[in-house]
Amino acid sequence: MKGSKLGEFEEVILLTVGILQGEAYGLGVQRHINENSSRDVNLSAVHASLNRLDEKGYVRSMLGAPSQSRGGKRKRLYELTPFGVKALADMKKLRDELWSQLSPEVLKLHTE
Repeated sequence: MKGSKLGEFEEVILLTVGILQGEAYGLGVQRHINENSSRDVNLSAVHASLNRLDEKGYVRSMLGAPSQSRGGKRKRLYELTPFGVKALADMKKLRDELWSQLSPEVLKLHTE
């Protein structure tokens, strides 16, 4: 297994794979991120990240059934592994701990 560090974009990809629950494939992940965030990610970045996450053991991939609308081609579908779920939980815990340490004065600066 490659390095276990999780970057911000990889975290977004992992969260999206979890949200799509078994229907996560490259284009679907890209669309979901573009529609639900202020980001405009390109498909090659999504595929590269999914491949890295697969190598790290955070997701696993499998080929879906052939699709008539895709000319008989099969989609590569992704799902979270237990290791991926743990990585997300660890990131959430870290972020929550850091947020709890911010003083109200710092947060007030953002609203002014």
